[in-house]
Amino acid sequence: MKFLISMHINPAVLDALTDAERAAIGEGHGRFIEELKASGELITTQALADPSQAAVVSVRGGQPVVTDGPFLEAKEYLGGFYLVDCEDKQRAIELAAQIPDAAIEGLGIEVRQVMFADGQLEA
Repeated sequence: MKFLISMHINPAVLDALTDAERAAIGEGHGRFIEELKASGELITTQALADPSQAAVVSVRGGQPVVTDGPFLEAKEYLGGFYLVDCEDKQRAIELAAQIPDAAIEGLGIEVRQVMFADGQLEA
């Protein structure tokens, strides 16, 4: 089963961390990625740029309209994700709990099953 494990970022929380705490998060992600590779559960992982660099595209009157992002006014934003292939939702939750961000108050990790990929419904 495939699951998207997404990391939701609150910039105020990250700004309050020390350099050592931020470094520990990066090192923790490195270890987590290596463990996922070793177990064969990692499909891919991506970190996303800050939403201030985003563009929001909508079509009005048949023409694209592009505005600066993010689309919603919110203090949290999607910071990155892991796409994993594991046995079941419980295993995906176990993996999510290993992400360093999960231990930081004010940051969130979301686990969602992939329902459709590459033109195929997922089992």
